[in-house]
Amino acid sequence: MNNAIKILLVLTSHGQLGKTGKPTGYYLPEVSHPAHVFAKAGYDMDIVSPKGGEAPMDPSSRDLTDPINKEFLANAKLSEKLKTTLRPDQVDPSKYAAIFFAGGHGTMWDLADNQGLQEITRKIYEQGGVVSAVCHGPAGLINVKLSNGKYLIAGKEISAFSNEEEGAAELTKVVPFLLESAIIDRGGRYSSAAPFHAYTKVSERLVTGQNPQSASLVAEEVVKLLK
Repeated sequence: MNNAIKILLVLTSHGQLGKTGKPTGYYLPEVSHPAHVFAKAGYDMDIVSPKGGEAPMDPSSRDLTDPINKEFLANAKLSEKLKTTLRPDQVDPSKYAAIFFAGGHGTMWDLADNQGLQEITRKIYEQGGVVSAVCHGPAGLINVKLSNGKYLIAGKEISAFSNEEEGAAELTKVVPFLLESAIIDRGGRYSSAAPFHAYTKVSERLVTGQNPQSASLVAEEVVKLLK
């Protein structure tokens, strides 16, 4: 157990689903399940979001029949961190062995263009750390550039919520862009499984997963790389 080495969880600050009038935010199991894996492996966690403060949870993801969700929300320390997420300018990247971008549709509006988060991600990766994301979380990776000017995801195998899954959710016309298409545009080698089946890709020190079903698997692959 190495509690000095932390993992940084990234959540969206965006709580509105486009112009639908419906709420969105981060998807609870994509935070709780990875956090469960990281905690079991002995890692302490901090939480950051573009705006800092309380991150909005997608109410449709608050399933308390899921024991891991229940345990996560009952954890006083983590609950406090959810209510008081750090802003990117409050984060010292040198403290983190890995960064993990949780999904939820909110990420599609505020993660891709957040320069503070891009800089944190670049620094963690270039200091030998692991970069990871699940479902819509890879929205936070598409514009990350390394010091050599190349996109982080260029040439790497990567998965994320597929265009087919976005179609199944009937949100193709609601989201500001399609994540699978954006990854391909940036030179990422995108792949996926059948809709809503667990699927992860590990490409050097980049770990990505397709959908909520992949959240724990992504975290497990991160822990393997950190060992």
